[in-house]
Amino acid sequence: MAKSLKDRLIQALVDNKLIAQKDLERARNIQAKDGGSLSKILVKEGMIGEKDLVSVMSRELNIPAINLSKYKVEKDSVKLIPEAMARQYKVIAICRFSNTLIVAMADPLNIFAIDDLKMLTKFNIEPVMSTETDILDSIDKLYDTDDKSLSDAIKNTEETGLEVVSMAKEEFDIGEAALEGETPPIIKMVNLIILEALKKRASDIHIESEEDYLRVRYRIDGNLQEALRIPKKNQNAVLARLKIMSGMNITESRVPQDGRFKIRLQKKEVDFRVSMLPTSFGGKVVMRALDKSNLSIGLDALGFSRDTLARFKEAIAKPFGMILVTGPTGSGKSTTLYSVINQMNTSEKNIITIEDPVEYQIEGITQIQANAEIGLTFANGLRSLLRQSPDIIMIGEIRDSETADIAIKASLTGQLVLSTLHTNDAPTAISRLMDMGIEPFLIASSVVLVAAQRLCRVICKACSGKGCKKCNSTGYFGRIAILEALAVDDKIREMIIENASVDDIRSYAVSKGMKTLRDDGMEKQKNGITSMEEVVRVTTEE
Repeated sequence: MAKSLKDRLIQALVDNKLIAQKDLERARNIQAKDGGSLSKILVKEGMIGEKDLVSVMSRELNIPAINLSKYKVEKDSVKLIPEAMARQYKVIAICRFSNTLIVAMADPLNIFAIDDLKMLTKFNIEPVMSTETDILDSIDKLYDTDDKSLSDAIKNTEETGLEVVSMAKEEFDIGEAALEGETPPIIKMVNLIILEALKKRASDIHIESEEDYLRVRYRIDGNLQEALRIPKKNQNAVLARLKIMSGMNITESRVPQDGRFKIRLQKKEVDFRVSMLPTSFGGKVVMRALDKSNLSIGLDALGFSRDTLARFKEAIAKPFGMILVTGPTGSGKSTTLYSVINQMNTSEKNIITIEDPVEYQIEGITQIQANAEIGLTFANGLRSLLRQSPDIIMIGEIRDSETADIAIKASLTGQLVLSTLHTNDAPTAISRLMDMGIEPFLIASSVVLVAAQRLCRVICKACSGKGCKKCNSTGYFGRIAILEALAVDDKIREMIIENASVDDIRSYAVSKGMKTLRDDGMEKQKNGITSMEEVVRVTTEE
């Protein structure tokens, strides 16, 4: 029986006395235990040099080998292959003749790489051999992009220690997409996307199917920035990998799905909440990064002004009542409430939350996931959890009159209730509750504090806002909350019962020292924390 190509290569290495038989057996044992390519194991374990391996492979495969460090590469040819793909497959285009592209490859037997390159470049691919080290060094020198961070992440993904901690354990139908989704290059690609998002402090990762490619964008400091375009050929595999990680049904692509997973990176764990929508070109995935370390800093480190912080601390010290945080989606309401309950999370307190979805999973707190499809609405869940003798209740959002009514009454019977509303400012929350049918005297008796919140970008300290590499040339690095905190005193209770206008309540609150959103923002602008443009941008309804 004719020997396989792999056996011929191994025999050639032994015949040329480049590896000893005992080393070969040790490498095979490592391969049997950990998997992977035998040739890579031989190099990694120091049993053979990269150049010696390439030399033998070149002779056996009858494929020329070149020394890239001494070869003049055509830069126009290099750019025919995107840097991400060059790093993924360990290849670099060096020159072209007519309709043929000469490509240096660390693994010329990778027919999938050759097929992908042919489809992408529209050239016939003629491989030559070079060492992986030389190819990666050439990529570093020849791809002169402004932002090398994503390329570096691709290069170093295997060494980052990025680990998926929790994944779905169910079995799935093994279709073509599932098989592709579990191949190492795709796993590596998804890992590098997540790794780079964490490195850039992204709050969200958007992966969007376009007509000709898969677009990756990161939301950094509230703004979306395009990071990468993945070849359309890899779309199904990338989406399949994300479904597998998130515990979604890999065979379903017609309806929206939600899931979550957790990764560990250098002893730090980050949860990701995942939403997938079917679209005309295949699907859109949004992954929200939920870093619990952001919640342990406490109220004092959230950047609140002194007066606002004092009002918050006075409110949460009360044994019962309702605290509301208002603002549009993405204004940091949930983070503020989580920071509050995390600070109050002691063994003496029974804290229960009902959320849709549960964002941060916090040890020591009972958290309920609302699910209207099975009848577990906010209202029904709230009724049930009241029988659990809670001290503090957090409701993800007051969306309807039934939830509002139960929450108000709970706050009057001995519980501290925290929740959110979608209103533009603090006084408007009072009228919003009235619009839901809540009696004014109940609102006056229960609500102790209403805070309206926005997030402003912080001027980059490294460049004072001019734009630099650290802030990705935006001039901003990080965000800070601006708030107006309306403490409900006896006069405001009287005004609520008398059905006073929102403007009258606001005027009185300002006269008693309440800073409006714009006033709080202007104070931070004067202190050099943010810019006037940012303050105006986030308080345009003022």
